[in-house]
Amino acid sequence: MAAGVRRHQTLFVVVALAVLIFSVVEANRALQAAEAPRRGGVLLAVIGADPPSLDPHQESTFANIQLVAPLYSTLLQIDPYSYPRIIGDVATEWTISPDGLTYAFKIRQEVRFHDGSPLTAADVKATYDKIVFPPEGVLSIRKNAYTAVERIEAPDPSRVVFKLKFPSASLLNNLASPWNVIYPKRYLDRDPNYFKTNVMGSGPFKLKAYTRGATFEGVRNPDYVVRDRPYLDGYKFFISPETSVRAAAIRSGRAHIEFRDLPNAEVEAIKKQLGDKIMVQTTPMTGQFGIAINSTAKPFTDVRVRKALTLGLDRYTAGKVLYGITGLKLVGGLMRPGSEWALPDAELQKLPGFWKDAEKSRAEARRLLAEAGYPNGFKAVLKNRNVKLPYQDFAVFAIQEWRKIGVEVENRPLETAAWFNDGQNTGNFELIVAPTVEYMDDPDQFLGRYVTGSTQNWGRYSDPGLDDLFARQARALDHAERDKLIREIQKVVLENAYYMPGLWWMRNVVHWAKVKNYVAPPSHYTNQKLQDVWLAGD
Repeated sequence: MAAGVRRHQTLFVVVALAVLIFSVVEANRALQAAEAPRRGGVLLAVIGADPPSLDPHQESTFANIQLVAPLYSTLLQIDPYSYPRIIGDVATEWTISPDGLTYAFKIRQEVRFHDGSPLTAADVKATYDKIVFPPEGVLSIRKNAYTAVERIEAPDPSRVVFKLKFPSASLLNNLASPWNVIYPKRYLDRDPNYFKTNVMGSGPFKLKAYTRGATFEGVRNPDYVVRDRPYLDGYKFFISPETSVRAAAIRSGRAHIEFRDLPNAEVEAIKKQLGDKIMVQTTPMTGQFGIAINSTAKPFTDVRVRKALTLGLDRYTAGKVLYGITGLKLVGGLMRPGSEWALPDAELQKLPGFWKDAEKSRAEARRLLAEAGYPNGFKAVLKNRNVKLPYQDFAVFAIQEWRKIGVEVENRPLETAAWFNDGQNTGNFELIVAPTVEYMDDPDQFLGRYVTGSTQNWGRYSDPGLDDLFARQARALDHAERDKLIREIQKVVLENAYYMPGLWWMRNVVHWAKVKNYVAPPSHYTNQKLQDVWLAGD
């Protein structure tokens, strides 16, 4: 009966999300029917940070993908108008063998890179070899999503074949990643890290200029494979970590859109001033903000200390306090609340940090600290990203909560590249704000970061039992069996406080009404190619 109730609740939320997205899409399409697309113009956008590098294969920040996605093609993609449906990009069609061990893709032959050279199956193979089997000295933060892949073949210029060691529950989802942009093989052969500082894509736009800390510009690709696209002459991002600066740019008309998010207070002020000149698309985000705990640094090697910290966070109050200023709202585990893989509330509320009684949680936190040898608490440093929304406000709330259990924590903001380096590459931190944001609700993507040795395992813990659970769910084709394994993974991570989830995000995409044909999906990583976007006249 419990499983039936859970499935009914999940279905309700999924259907509600589908209805929300469908209504936005249909309204957009109705508008398009009444108004023919207009060519020309430059889309002006604001963004909150510079990327650590320009290579999407090695990055996981909006500051990378929103800037460079329009410059590239991918093998598959999420349908811009029907999340989470998968459609082709450079692949026109594909087949899966009956045993689930062979995925064959036909590649469009008319696609060309911006230097005029043809994109072939050899380029797709070289790209995925870099992602799945990265050479020494090359970071691939998503390779754990492709553990099923044994080898990749390009038998001729128009065909790419993925050979699997075992059937995969979500390989197509992972192949639709917006991060897996296609690079020319000859550039990768010369230097697999070339794209950290350079661009050579086949997307609807070409790179025009990038001034770090200021602007990023693309110009229309006249030889794009979709012959009547893009509609825009170009796009230009203005870079500022200050939320107020970005909001002011939209309010004044110096920018048309913020793709990531603006807090409710800013949104209401902009709507009040500009009325029907402004549109707001609000969607639930496939992402949440939490805190990684360095399990190799004392006192966090002790599970009692880690548990005390997560018990010290009153997430239910946090959702009420932070939603208006940050968009952080929903309490959930490691998968998005209401999605088909989420822990039911009844199971979640048995785990440390998710009890409804905040005082009971704090009392248990103080007891655990005393038991671990810290009856008077301790001091620590929380490293953070110098992007206010929502990093800084989230950190302030967490620090105030920890004071209630006797733990004094200093918030230390870092520039984006330094924050990534300390969290992902060197482990030079005690605590660090570490959001888990993915492009779709897929367990391989969200849970792969908890595997031993994953580049996204910022906490640097190793749990062989957890590794086994992840491997088993990745190949479990039976939905019920996979669901059971995914719930167990979440319980192990949360019970051991390997990671501290905070709150799941609601996203406000604010744009001028003149921006047409953009539908905001649940992720700010997808639908960023801009090929279908156009600007109406003033």
